[in-house]
Amino acid sequence: MTIVKNKRSRNVATIAKRLPREENKGIQLLLIQTVDPLGKQGDIVYVKPGYANNYLIPQGLATAATDHHKRMIEKHKAKLFEIHRQRLTGFQTLAEEIRRKSISIEANANEEGHLYGSVGPDDIAKALRLDNIALTADQVRLTGPLKELGLYTVRIYLGHDIESELKVWVVPVVGEKDK
Repeated sequence: MTIVKNKRSRNVATIAKRLPREENKGIQLLLIQTVDPLGKQGDIVYVKPGYANNYLIPQGLATAATDHHKRMIEKHKAKLFEIHRQRLTGFQTLAEEIRRKSISIEANANEEGHLYGSVGPDDIAKALRLDNIALTADQVRLTGPLKELGLYTVRIYLGHDIESELKVWVVPVVGEKDK
């Protein structure tokens, strides 16, 4: 009886022989994709040989951490850092633009100034979109719904710990008829 190995198992066995091993640390791998318990994409991790040979490498989640791969990751990280820096600059510019703005939202109210409904994050995000500022309702941080006419200062969270403040005027609907 002859034992036939398929190509895949032979390739994995060949790769396993070439993987750099370190004393008491295991095999050094470079993560191609983020693996929750291990780390993020581009991290260099140490794992047991069985985990590397049976799961990470065959699934395409990691590769051998050669000097070439490490250099490529460093170049890639430098590009990602530059992109991240540009995004932060854009967020800071947007924060300054929002800080200088003030929006008005019309709402139905009684004579005492109490709204029949309330103004929430969706309404504020919609008003900003009309002013050519694209934000989601999740980025608008209210302590509670706005239920009275008046001027409110609303926090806007843009991401990466960048926040801004927006002046929101809640005004009565124009042309409202008395009943």
